Amino acid sequence: MSRRTRTAPEVAVRAEAALGEGPTWDAATGRLLWIDILGARLHGYDPATGRRTVRTVDQHVGAARPRAGGGLVLNLRDGIGLLDPDGGFRWLHREPVPGRRGNDAAVAPDGSLWAGTMRYDEAAGGGTLTRFLPDGTAETVLDDVTVSNGTGWSPDGRRMYYIDTPTRRVDVFDVGPDGRVTGRRPLAVVEEGAGFPDGLTVDADGCVWVALWDGAAVRRYTPDGTLDRVVPLPVPRVTACAFGGPGLSDLYVTTARVGLTGPHPLAGSLLVVPDAGQGLAQPAFGG
Repeated sequence: MSRRTRTAPEVAVRAEAALGEGPTWDAATGRLLWIDILGARLHGYDPATGRRTVRTVDQHVGAARPRAGGGLVLNLRDGIGLLDPDGGFRWLHREPVPGRRGNDAAVAPDGSLWAGTMRYDEAAGGGTLTRFLPDGTAETVLDDVTVSNGTGWSPDGRRMYYIDTPTRRVDVFDVGPDGRVTGRRPLAVVEEGAGFPDGLTVDADGCVWVALWDGAAVRRYTPDGTLDRVVPLPVPRVTACAFGGPGLSDLYVTTARVGLTGPHPLAGSLLVVPDAGQGLAQPAFGG
């Protein structure tokens, strides 16, 4: 039986992001990074000081993750870009496809970037999941996804979790010694009426936290797929979640305003659930 979290969500950053996404804790800078995909903005938030930063990029950005040498790797509309610590930009892999854009992305334990794409019209099978090595070598892992979303790895690196949102499933793969994945199978299914699974993060216990688009909540599933916790949120379109803060115990949650009607004053804001659990330190992209 699932239980509700005892800690109430708070507003970390009051914002009006059209499609807030991709929270990630940057341990090197002590900041929570997140994006507004359709606003083409990179956001930074320092919970210790309350300082916020916003940078606009030239095209829609699906994800931004820290790099091992500083700066960010970006999953953009036209491919994978590198933002250097001095602010300079260059392409790691440019492959524009009309009608398609980058969506969620995550860094594997080996430092590779797993970047998803989707079509703007969300046509079935129009997206991909691709593994990028630090030198820019690309390997397509899945070539028939619709809305490529949350990706994460178990604490021991032997499992990978993945969401193609319209399937309503959280899938799990086995990870081999070379970092490649096999044996795709469902871990959990989000039932009709509860929203759609979007972004995810994995905690130190190996449990999978899943943001629910049109579900006004984040769910926690155990490694065997049992639903054991629900975090209700005051926003219907919950997009992604990540642990952050100095002890990686606070759960940060991004939200969206796009497509909503009626009053939703916190939609598009960055929320936080203090002391929600214990997160894992996330690897940086090796490129």
